[in-house]
Parts: sequence; structure tokens; C-alpha cells
Amino acid sequence: MATTTSTRKIDRSIVEGPIGPAVWKVAWPTVLQNVIGGLQGMIDHALVGHFVGYAANAGIGVGFQIFLVVMVFISSLFSGMGVLVSRFAGAGDEAGVNRAASQAFLLALALSVGVLAPVGYFSAPWLLSLVNAAPNVEAEALPFLRIMFVFGFGMMMFFMLGGALRSAGDAKTPMRLGIALTIGNITFNVLLIRGYGPFPEMGTAGAAAGIAISSGLVALYAIRKLFSGAWVIDFRGMSWKPDWEIIRALFRFGLPTGLQGIAMNVAGVLLLRFIGSTAQSAEAQAAYAVGYTELFSLVTWTSVGLMGAAASVAGQNLGAGFPDRSHQAVRHAARIGLGIAVFVGVLFWVIPVQLLALFGMTDPEVVRIGRQLLMYLSVSGVFITLALTFTGGLQGTGDTRSPLYITLASQFALPVGYLTLVQSMRPLQPADVWLAIVMGHAARCLLSVWRFEQGKWKGIELGVRGA
Repeated sequence: MATTTSTRKIDRSIVEGPIGPAVWKVAWPTVLQNVIGGLQGMIDHALVGHFVGYAANAGIGVGFQIFLVVMVFISSLFSGMGVLVSRFAGAGDEAGVNRAASQAFLLALALSVGVLAPVGYFSAPWLLSLVNAAPNVEAEALPFLRIMFVFGFGMMMFFMLGGALRSAGDAKTPMRLGIALTIGNITFNVLLIRGYGPFPEMGTAGAAAGIAISSGLVALYAIRKLFSGAWVIDFRGMSWKPDWEIIRALFRFGLPTGLQGIAMNVAGVLLLRFIGSTAQSAEAQAAYAVGYTELFSLVTWTSVGLMGAAASVAGQNLGAGFPDRSHQAVRHAARIGLGIAVFVGVLFWVIPVQLLALFGMTDPEVVRIGRQLLMYLSVSGVFITLALTFTGGLQGTGDTRSPLYITLASQFALPVGYLTLVQSMRPLQPADVWLAIVMGHAARCLLSVWRFEQGKWKGIELGVRGA
């Protein structure tokens, strides 16, 4: 792989300094960004829970789960981009970094406008019918889902840019953009959900509109910066013709991650369908939307951040020819994640009612089911944080197929198969679904750690020439 003579913008401490500080340098802004960004989902749920009711909580939960199924596949190319960018950055190839990122930007623009918006808008009613949403929940979810699909480019741009900058070693800029996105989202949601002054009262749709407006503004700012040369990713002087060598590599590494994301989110939709078949479907879906989608995010926010850090540091060190440092980086990230997961699990046991009350969860039956869910999730958190950090190590070094197969087995076949079997023998209870979640996370953890420790990722080649 060819390298450039200048490494002015690339931070070499990730491949040359102590591994612990290198991981932490990428991890803490990423984790903080995820935590702050995740607050917008919590605020959405808190606002609609208080102003509209628990059916709106369920509507946002159902709508966002479906949105992710489509969004994750289209944005899978960002994982392929991350592999290329981190390897090029590790090798000191700035031109290669910019080449990979600019081609990912082109694809993001084409796919969000040409695929996500039209297909998502017209298929939204059919997608909602798949999850057995109660009529009052479906009425809240439909406008939310359509707005998210049609105006999804801002979110896609945000995810693409964050992945590119982190893979190149700059985790602070995505953090700043995430903070701006969250502040904007909170502001517009307060104005649009309830309605203030000249702003209409949009209810659940206002939550989607707030996301669309704030992410769109952040995307416009980011595009301006990319063409100014102010960031480590620099689009000045780039060719905007399709680069088929890069595009093939984006999909070669990215498609398995996209299929993995689809499998996970389809499994999530099927879980909603199983929940919808219980006797207390609306209450259980509301508990799931808040307990799993929001409160469990206290674990997944940090774990996903650590996954990104593990992927970036492992990928850069492999690109620099230091696979042992890649191995150490993933283990270090996993230890950080374990500590956080244990702390959050204790909170779920000690103050579950108070946590649920933050989202307007006061209905006795919703609280009972939600409290039960949090008990299961306190155990699941330990498994998922290990699974995600080791998944980051695999994906960052270019092994994006193994996480796909692991996900299909552990988070699709196992929980869905278990619930189908139970449902064939007796009516499902919410606790059956909660147990299936824990089983899936435990299996994913064991398989991910085992696969990474085999070390086969050390021999993966990009198949793309350097600049």
C-alpha cells in the first residue's frame, strides 16, 4: 500500500503511543457523544409520554425500530468506509483517507434521496402492520415514521461523517457535532411536540420533525467544513466521479455489516410482534420502548462508543503493521465497558420505578412490566458490552462477515426460534420476550469473543490500492 509523505492531519499517537491512552483518546469523545445524543431519544419519550400518553411512547419506539431496519442497510457502506479510512490513516495515507470518505459521501447522498425517502414513505403503513401495533400506537407511529424516512439524509450524513472522522483518529469533532445536534433536537422538539407561539402542535410527529430539522442543519454545516480543509477529512480537489474500486470495497466490507444490522433490527421488529401478541400488548410495547430502547441505552450508548473506538484503534494499528496493539486495544475497551455495564445494572435493580417515572410511566401495569424488563436487562448489559467491543475489533480490522453470522445465530435464530416454540405451546407472556433478549445477548457475547481471539483478522487484505 502506498503512503503519502505528509501526515500533517493524521494523529500518529494512536499507532505509536501507549495503547491505553490511544483507546481512551478515541473512546471518551465517542462515548460522550453517544450519551448526549441518546438523551434526545429520552427527551422525545419524556415529552410525548407527558403530553400525549404512553401510546405515543410505543409509537416512537415502534416507528424508530422500523426506521432503523431500512436505515442500517443503506448506511452499511459506512462500515466499509471505516475499514478503509482506518487502514489508510494507520499507513499515513491522507489521500486514501479522503478518497474513501468522499465516495461514501456520494453514495450516502444518492441512496438517501433515491431509495430511503420514496421507498420508506410508501411502505410505512405496510411495515407498521408487520409488528401488530395496536391501532392507537399505529396512529402515532405512521407520521413519525414517514417524516424520518423522507428527511433521513441529515441523520445519514451525521453517521457517515462521524464514522469517517473517528476512523481517521478525530473523535472530538463528531462529539461537538453530536452535542449541536442534540441541542437543536431538544429545542425543536419542545417547540413542535407541544406547540409554542407560531409553531404548531405536532405531537409524536413533532419528535421526528425535530430530528429532521436539527440533523439537516448539522449536515449543511459539516458539508461546508469538508470543503474548507478545516478537518482531517478534506474534500477539496476530490474527483466526484464514481470510483468503482473504492465503491466495490465499501460494499465488500460494508454489506455484511448492513445485513447484520438488518438481522438485528428485523429481530427487534419480530420481538415487537411477539410483544404485540401478548394479552397486554400496548402496555408491554410501551415498557419495551422505554426500558429497552431508552434506559438500556445507558449501556448501549457507551458500548457502541467503545465499539467504535475499538474498531478505529484496531484498524489503524493493523494498517500500521501492529496487530498485537490491535488485540490489546479491544481488550482494553472491553474492560471499560464492563465497569459501566455493572454500574447501570445496579441502578436497574435499585431504582427501577424512579427511572420509569422519568418517562411518564405511571400506569401500574406498565410499571410492573417495565420493572420486570429492567431486571432482565441488568444481566443482559454485561453480555452486550463485551459482544459490541469485540465486534468492533472484528469489524475495524476488516472481518465484517463473522459478526453477521454470529448475529444471525445469536440475535435472530435463537430468540425468534425460542419464542416461536413457546408460542406454539402456550400464550406468550412479556417475561418470555425478556428472557429471549438475555439469551441472544449471552450467545452473541460468547461467539464474538471466541472469534476475535482466534486472530484470523490479522491476515485480511483491503484489495484497494493506496493513493
